[in-house]
Amino acid sequence: MDKQITGEIRNRLAEAKKIVIASHVRPDGDAIGSLLGLGLALQDAGKSVEMILADGVPSSFKYLEGSDLVKKEPGGEHDTFITVDCADLRRVGKVFENFGQPDINIDHHVTNEKFGKLNLIEAEEVATAAILANHLPEWGLTITKPVAAALLTGILTDTLGFRTSNTTPEALRQAADLMEKGVDMPEIYMHSLVRKSFPAAKYWGAGLSSLESKNGIVWGTLTLADRKSTGYSGNDDADLINMISAIDGNKVGIVFVEQANNHVKISWRALEPGVDVSPIAKHFKGGGHAAAAGADIEGSLSEIKAEALKKTRELLNL
Repeated sequence: MDKQITGEIRNRLAEAKKIVIASHVRPDGDAIGSLLGLGLALQDAGKSVEMILADGVPSSFKYLEGSDLVKKEPGGEHDTFITVDCADLRRVGKVFENFGQPDINIDHHVTNEKFGKLNLIEAEEVATAAILANHLPEWGLTITKPVAAALLTGILTDTLGFRTSNTTPEALRQAADLMEKGVDMPEIYMHSLVRKSFPAAKYWGAGLSSLESKNGIVWGTLTLADRKSTGYSGNDDADLINMISAIDGNKVGIVFVEQANNHVKISWRALEPGVDVSPIAKHFKGGGHAAAAGADIEGSLSEIKAEALKKTRELLNL
């Protein structure tokens, strides 16, 4: 932890009046939890805040207080631009193409490109929400019950309910502290990690029926046709990667999700200790952690699958 950086962030936030906060496209629980946690805390401190997710808030997280305040693009003037849980600036989406350099970049991805004027990157933390849980009080911001619920959502989802290999005693203590703000952790767990809509369950079925396994890699594929036939409205994998990560006997799990704009979204998960999938994602201009990484690649599904499987085998000697 860099005391100078955290002190500079405190000063910058104290001076700020009109703030825009953004997180990455196809937002997960940590993106949403970090955005809401920081945004609501700054609003409580009297700041004017716009919270932006280019793809909006997925239905499974709309129960969180403040989710109705999230917009898909910035509107008004601002004096401070903050990104949370983004390894690179491209991840915030095209709505920010001409927005300029972020004033503050807060993240926990080891592949972060340090693209902000102030960069607080703590790769040892289990989630960006965990970084915020540590520093909000230090920055003079209050962790109320809605803020705590958002931050706990980020920590729970990025650790898959404290099941990832990087889960620490500190993360469990953070969860306990946030629960003491009145947050119902079982409710968050059910909403974020267990419950699925009927279309999402059918979408999972399509992905599971496509499963293949070879040379220590297990992978599933979700096509545009699968999305249409099941009625699934998202452009993500509905967390199918987490299901694949539970399959025994492999070193790496992968999900390929065909996108409408001739792109393919790929998620990698390390299924054994010591396996690092972040260099594979970085090769494809993506990012992430040793245990979990992703990339969005232009090209046809068949071509990208072949290329990604080949590079995965090469980089991991499989």
